[in-house]
Amino acid sequence: MSRRLSLTDRLFKWRDDLLANPRIQGLTVKLPLLSSIADQRTRSLFRLCTGFVQTQIVTACVELGLFDVLSEGPASANEVGEKVGLDAHAAEKLLDAAAAISLVRRRRDGRYRLDELGAALRGAPGVIEMIRHNQVFYRDIRDPVAILRGQARNTELAEYWPYAEGKPEISALEPKKTDQYSSLMAATQPLIAEDVMAAYPFERHRQLLDVGGGHGAFASAVAQRHSKLYVAVLDLPSVASEAEARFEAAGIADRATAFSGDFHRDELPPGFDVITLVRILLDHDDEAVRLLLQRVHSAAPPGGTILIAEPMARARNAEAIADAYFGFYLMAMGRGRTRTAEHISRLLSEAGFLEPHVVSTRRALITQLIRAQKPA
Repeated sequence: MSRRLSLTDRLFKWRDDLLANPRIQGLTVKLPLLSSIADQRTRSLFRLCTGFVQTQIVTACVELGLFDVLSEGPASANEVGEKVGLDAHAAEKLLDAAAAISLVRRRRDGRYRLDELGAALRGAPGVIEMIRHNQVFYRDIRDPVAILRGQARNTELAEYWPYAEGKPEISALEPKKTDQYSSLMAATQPLIAEDVMAAYPFERHRQLLDVGGGHGAFASAVAQRHSKLYVAVLDLPSVASEAEARFEAAGIADRATAFSGDFHRDELPPGFDVITLVRILLDHDDEAVRLLLQRVHSAAPPGGTILIAEPMARARNAEAIADAYFGFYLMAMGRGRTRTAEHISRLLSEAGFLEPHVVSTRRALITQLIRAQKPA
């Protein structure tokens, strides 16, 4: 069915038809004033076509420990190959590929050193775990059309759902898979904790409960920064025991505890004046989120605070590609969604919380923060 286009839409269509015209494309390459624009567009299209290669280059660097090798100082392809188990030719190909995406730099003497991006990546364990975990994601979206149409079956990411929802089937999961999921969460939580602590004054609270807190990475980071704060996590029994061990190792066991429970089914422990949900809502559909927020509301004392920290859709100052990444990830996982801050605020209001509002964070790409309160 044809429809009448507005003047703006007609102008954009005219532009799009020009850009798609092979004769116009050939002409722009020849004209001096337009050739630089054509070259830039060609480079951008090439980057789109080769994006998957870049991710595999990064994965190879991580799995082979390339960044650790070069952290010791400049090295030749031969020297690198000997340390990572590659022949000289393969090592040189990998090093040149890493140099092409600014992870390493080739010196004039032919040796290689870390570039700024590679050095930064070496010090970002959360990103490294994400790179490793993404291999599962990439296998699941090898047919993106099937993912979009809801026709993908038995994806590897979908196997995490018994773990994420605390279902009995978790006992059938291979420990390697749940460990990988937990390791990813544990490695990325400190980074999120830094941004949340920089944005929100936890010193105004006495007791914090981190719901679905996993290995206790977030709660531990907050407790170590705020010495008068008592912290707790609630998660599945096998995970809660890991949190207890983390608290002990951090020297905060006297003011930290881990509750074993399933936040989908169990009532939350009462009395905590701040309750945090860190990267929890995006893994669940609206109905599950509504039930969880009602449980939080019931457990919170009058005037208690809820903090929701996670990537949010259409976040100001965040990369648009983050929405695309999490959107496809959650489709491959089989449920969940990224939500706008406005959507989450509506869900909080429906649960009975007052004045939900966004608290600015340093890196909206990593996490945004919403705060709300239970009526006093």
